[in-house]
Amino acid sequence: MKRTLYQRLLQWKNDPARQPLLVQGARQVGKTYLLKEFGAKEFKQCCYINFEEMPACKAFFESDLKPHRILRDLGIHLEMKIDPATTLIIFDEIQECPNALTSLKYFCEHAPEYAVAAAGSLLGVKLSGGGFPVGKVHFCQLFPMSFFEFLDAIDKSMLRAMLEEIQTFESIAEPHHQQLVELLKLYFYVGGMPKPVLRYVQTKDLDVVRETQEDILKSYVHDFAKHAPPSLVMKITLVWNSIPAHLGKENKKFVFSAIKKSARARDYEKALQWLLDAELIYKVSLVSSPKLPLTSYGDHEVFKIYLLDVGLLGAMCRLPARVIVEGNQLFVEFKGSLTENYVAQALTTVFGSPPYYWASEREAEVDFLLESNGTIFPLEIKSGTSAKKKSLLVYQEKYHPSVISRSTLMNLKKDGKVCNYPLYFISRFPMDTK
Repeated sequence: MKRTLYQRLLQWKNDPARQPLLVQGARQVGKTYLLKEFGAKEFKQCCYINFEEMPACKAFFESDLKPHRILRDLGIHLEMKIDPATTLIIFDEIQECPNALTSLKYFCEHAPEYAVAAAGSLLGVKLSGGGFPVGKVHFCQLFPMSFFEFLDAIDKSMLRAMLEEIQTFESIAEPHHQQLVELLKLYFYVGGMPKPVLRYVQTKDLDVVRETQEDILKSYVHDFAKHAPPSLVMKITLVWNSIPAHLGKENKKFVFSAIKKSARARDYEKALQWLLDAELIYKVSLVSSPKLPLTSYGDHEVFKIYLLDVGLLGAMCRLPARVIVEGNQLFVEFKGSLTENYVAQALTTVFGSPPYYWASEREAEVDFLLESNGTIFPLEIKSGTSAKKKSLLVYQEKYHPSVISRSTLMNLKKDGKVCNYPLYFISRFPMDTK
């Protein structure tokens, strides 16, 4: 599976001021596969330690955290010479060995010549407790596969290259446009979790894909019971199971009382935060006054919640495979929730953090706001080929942005101040409009 983050890993390897690398991301987004592939291709050998599968290795981090002593003992245990010039050291499932996590600080300070990369499940939950040495580790984030990465996986890399080379709002050739819409429908179903994508590539069987997605969803629920505080497990499960219902509403704002009639925010906030720290959901907060920086004007008490992957959302909703062949009905299923989730997922992947949204009192709502190069870009999502833009026009009248944008099934085009991005092209938002 060709991943965009691979280029970031290459930059890290060649950085003269390289620090230990910590790859974050939800369970089963492909962290281990990516690091192992990187080690196999870019180094002569890989020293791979999985603290969940190899618990005996935890003992090497107990007496002290001196890097050279640790590596000496690990080398003896694994019967390999760990050469700083030729070896990638991978500490996987590092959350299972807190001392190994702490040791990254000392690798940074006392053994910078070694290439050390770490990854782990639920690292966000582990790190949310604080105490991690800031400034001693380089963080990077791995998300589910984007639509562009999906094109590579299904042997459509030429289409991806074409999309990445576009620099103007000239329409995409209609045969390519129609093919990309069909492939996007497939992506809505398969999603970007590497294992379902791999199973699709191997079998072309959507039932097999769905079984794989259901296994992933079951493993997440198992994680709630295994890793969350016992007092939160039921609440986390209730919040998790409520997400499709929230997204299926006309107003997709997250309301705690919709989880359970008696539910109050203060009773479920920790459960919601656990899911955020586990990187299983994206939180898109309201901005009532779109000013820079957006983080300072977000109302974090009013928000929408999206799932980490559109394919898993479809599995939770039990979306039937037949919708893929029934015109473009897939894009409007569940009041467009799949489409909005897909866009939230794509924008979070590109920008590294979720976007915001804007609403005025009972007048209009713009689905997403993004900040790029000192400019705020409003973006409205339409599940089909609708050219309506009422909310964008209300926003324009209030704030006079230099450009307003939609993402629809229509072709790429610019009409005055209005830019239309095909849904399959949303990873390129925003393009230079000059």
